[in-house]
Amino acid sequence: MTAILLSHRFHQASGVTLLARAAELGIKLEPIVLPAEQEARLDADACKRIEIAYFSQDLVPDFARQFFSACYKAEQLCWLHVFNAGSDHPVFGQMLERGVRVTTSSGANAAPVGVTAATGMLMLARGFPGWMAAQRRHAWEPVRGDSAPGDLRGQTLLLVGVGEIGKTMARIAQALGMHVIGVRRSSRQPEDPVDEMHPPAALDRLLPRAQWLALTCPLTDETRGMIDAGRLARLPQGARIVNVARGEIIDEQALIAALASGHLGGAYLDVFEQEPLPAESPLWDLPNVVLSPHNAAASSGNDERATAMFLRNLGSSARGEPMKNEITKGAGGKR
Repeated sequence: MTAILLSHRFHQASGVTLLARAAELGIKLEPIVLPAEQEARLDADACKRIEIAYFSQDLVPDFARQFFSACYKAEQLCWLHVFNAGSDHPVFGQMLERGVRVTTSSGANAAPVGVTAATGMLMLARGFPGWMAAQRRHAWEPVRGDSAPGDLRGQTLLLVGVGEIGKTMARIAQALGMHVIGVRRSSRQPEDPVDEMHPPAALDRLLPRAQWLALTCPLTDETRGMIDAGRLARLPQGARIVNVARGEIIDEQALIAALASGHLGGAYLDVFEQEPLPAESPLWDLPNVVLSPHNAAASSGNDERATAMFLRNLGSSARGEPMKNEITKGAGGKR
């Protein structure tokens, strides 16, 4: 019997399916269910039995601390699977240091995030911030002549990070007739929906070509602070930025300055250096900025996709095969 740590909500919604799937694989699971009260903790005997833990989406934000408190006390924990793609939180490094294998459901929310990123781009491209501001004032202010937005067809999107999220955005951009340049460490593959692929070292020479800079890369030592004042200055006048990666990838003060000065034409931002975004941040009031509260991934289908990935890894583990999306020490991730 293998004890698995689950949230009370996941156990209620999917526990029967999980146990049945495990039985098909020849695995007998003992559910260890977190208390439904935020301040409650599992007793020591239950924690000692835990060998597998599944960090499901319903644990965020109210029950995450409770869940990881149990993980820290689980001396026999050997595998932790998390619903999201992000692995840059210190807790994952601590688990790895203990010898716990950590896998993610990377890709489960790729389509929603990529679609949201493209939506932010379209809102900026079509001038929605101005129309929405006029709506709040009850003002009829059509754009005409020189103030009309330019066509996206023929514009260049520079995409830093061409994983599943980046690919989703790239496909939409290509369908709109944009020229897509990808930046990532691995070389271009035939299925990559980009017109060009370059290594990160080429970023400085690519920036002047981009009317759009989209960040869909993981937060790592290499990408932290990657878009600083110098690189923002290399973008052409009026260029716009989309960030659905991590706020720490951009120097936020430099971004605010570039937006306020008019060097940048706008930005769609889902992530920030400090979250929640402080009420006093100038980003709230800049007229050329669209914000969302780190919510680009929101979708009713994420749980089902994330759980399916966990079950596939459960099967791989039972058969002694490599598990998908296993992270290693020092790895960073998106969501």
